[in-house]
Amino acid sequence: MRDEKTDLQARQGGDGDGSGWIVLEGVHFVRSKKDILTDITWRLEPGEHWVVLGANGSGKTTLLLLLAGYLWPTRGSVTVLGHRFGTVDLRAVRRRIGWVGSFLQEQVPPQQKPLDLIVGGKFASIGVFEKPLPEDYRKAEHLAHVMGCASVLTSPYGVLSQGEKQRILIARALMADPQLLILDEPCSGLDLVARERLLETLDGMGRTPFGPTLVLVTHHLEEIMPVFSHVLLLKDGRCAACGPKRDVLTAANLQAAFGVPLRVSCDGGRYWARMG
Repeated sequence: MRDEKTDLQARQGGDGDGSGWIVLEGVHFVRSKKDILTDITWRLEPGEHWVVLGANGSGKTTLLLLLAGYLWPTRGSVTVLGHRFGTVDLRAVRRRIGWVGSFLQEQVPPQQKPLDLIVGGKFASIGVFEKPLPEDYRKAEHLAHVMGCASVLTSPYGVLSQGEKQRILIARALMADPQLLILDEPCSGLDLVARERLLETLDGMGRTPFGPTLVLVTHHLEEIMPVFSHVLLLKDGRCAACGPKRDVLTAANLQAAFGVPLRVSCDGGRYWARMG
């Protein structure tokens, strides 16, 4: 008899070959003879939402680029959405992965119209280079409304606030109905109010039935919303701890990863760290 997790993986498009939903096995990544990631083994199951946490330079963004197929491991294997890299057309896999973060934001021309940027998410492109259908624009407008940024669709991207840009990019990422949504420090540059509104949006998104698997990269403990169930903690390109967040987000683990004395508290399902 199939269990709920297996049924969810089938609905999310796993190929059922036993390779797993999202799995990194013994992954090493070397750049310019320097070890960036060392022996990373990480498994994400359907229905889980993960945070990748670590100090600056711990390898978080490199790990995401490997996960999305923009980088190739020096050693080890990567399986995403049930397909092992090296046996599948990565362009097809990337169309099922949404990405939000500086890696993408830096590629958007300042004069880009937000509506076209959102529609381009269907084709995994910046702008529109294929002929969209009228329903694509209707869907883009709906997503902008859901994300609370419909009022800026006629303004050039370059004049938007940081919070508006992030909401537009999330709408773009959702355009292709992704099965994996990667959020690389989406709160960077946001003020307190904009950050909390965005985090509440992500928390609600993670509770949507059959929505995408969320992977959030951050180095701020307080950005881990209750919907996130698991944490991968990195230190100097290695896994310092990995598993359910209640087991990973301890003072001992975080002190080891960040190299400073820390006190950790949990209030309302959110975690906070204080030095000392």
